[in-house]
Amino acid sequence: MHIKLIILLGVLLFAGCASAPRYGVSKVSSPKLSKSGKSKKPIRHQKIMTGVSSFYAEDFHGKLTANGEVYDMYGVTAAHKTLPLNTIVRVTNLDNDKSLILRINDRGPYVKGRILDCSYGAAKKLGFLNKGTTRVKIEVIEWGDNKYMKHRSKP
Repeated sequence: MHIKLIILLGVLLFAGCASAPRYGVSKVSSPKLSKSGKSKKPIRHQKIMTGVSSFYAEDFHGKLTANGEVYDMYGVTAAHKTLPLNTIVRVTNLDNDKSLILRINDRGPYVKGRILDCSYGAAKKLGFLNKGTTRVKIEVIEWGDNKYMKHRSKP
């Protein structure tokens, strides 16, 4: 009887010291719940996308972006509907072949048929301020952490 108990304790002790599995279910692939409680499929992003970009400027200058930072219309940032916040992308204007590396820090555009909303500064560097919109290629360089950046209020 004592031998069985010692063996059982040894097995339990050994099992307790085993390492945890290295790979588990990732948060990215787990289904998300919508406000109604139904599960939604996770969004699968392509590394290269094409579509129409617009830009936004004065109306939002100084207001908070989706990731919590203050929008600077002269900076080189952009809004995308679903790419993780803080994703770094190369945006190429397909009409003039100018390209720019920028960061996704906001959500939008909210106009049907558009894929990206650049800051005024980004649109200027990409050469489509006068036109208002342009065809772009978006290439993901580094996936963002989707984190909300807390800003400090003035004392």
